[in-house]
Amino acid sequence: MSHEALEIYMNDHLAGSTTGQLISRHLAEHHRSSPHAGELRRLADEIEEDRQSLLDLMAALDVPARRHKVYAGWLAEKARLLKLNGRVTRRSGLSTVIELEALRLGIEGKSLLWQSLLTLTPKMELDEDRLRVLLDRAQEQIDTVETVRRDAVGAGLG
Repeated sequence: MSHEALEIYMNDHLAGSTTGQLISRHLAEHHRSSPHAGELRRLADEIEEDRQSLLDLMAALDVPARRHKVYAGWLAEKARLLKLNGRVTRRSGLSTVIELEALRLGIEGKSLLWQSLLTLTPKMELDEDRLRVLLDRAQEQIDTVETVRRDAVGAGLG
């Protein structure tokens, strides 16, 4: 992978991680009194740490963070507010389901990023153990989101 391609790839994931960080914080805040409050708070904290890990890797690889990508991620998260959920002024159960599904997709994308970087580790002298920890954590995050999503589907669509 050329350095230019790596820069685009990692900045695209930075945009996604920005969106994921904001969605996870929103979910944790909105569900702070739910049975899943602790899980969602932990998930939001981990996603924030993973975003910082991505920024650290980018710095180590001399890949600059592109502000326009960060802003694009921020705008993508704000665009979710425009999604019609059957209610004009308040959230519905459908809002939570859609947000959890978007978050799960983002975490799956992050998992693919860690896998891709693991593939490149021999050429780029990356910390393989750290990438494996991040990959394992992404899988745990997917499992957590799926558990919460199933409950949300029952409450919001059932």
